[in-house]
Amino acid sequence: MTLHADLTALLAHAGIADVDLDEAVADEHVRCSAYLRVVAVVAAARRRDDDREVVSAILRDPAGSVAKTAVVALVDDIAMKTGDAAEFRHWAAGLMPEVDRLADGHREFLHRRVHDWTVYLAVMAGRAPAAAELAGVTDWMQRKLATESTSPPVLALLAETGRTRKIRNIAGNRTVANER
Repeated sequence: MTLHADLTALLAHAGIADVDLDEAVADEHVRCSAYLRVVAVVAAARRRDDDREVVSAILRDPAGSVAKTAVVALVDDIAMKTGDAAEFRHWAAGLMPEVDRLADGHREFLHRRVHDWTVYLAVMAGRAPAAAELAGVTDWMQRKLATESTSPPVLALLAETGRTRKIRNIAGNRTVANER
């Protein structure tokens, strides 16, 4: 399919009619904005059976960073909507054949993002991860866990072994505050 045809189909699928297709094809910023609107509609839907086709169409975009931005937004939205690590992992596994067609850097980033969210969802459900598991998530996720987790073991582990001083400080301060 062509970029124009993919955009037309994605926008129609999401019920978005106010995007100038010619402008979106010519300008990757306009296109990225359109993809993010599509992703918001797709993520809000109850059914997940069209997600792989949507991701496939977005990933055909010639601007890899535009495609990655939109797919990351979808991954983030679904992770927060799902709230269950196993369900999220199952959903993400369905996207991986599409994601694996990306260039190395973008592919690796998306794989790390899925891994991060899987750990996050497990922690937020009450599972305390091993030190190696927390060490295996990105700085972004360690900081997110230090900021949002209420688990004393997770906060203590991040206060001790967080990758950056900021992560260790956030977790340490929250550990002290929770002890009061």
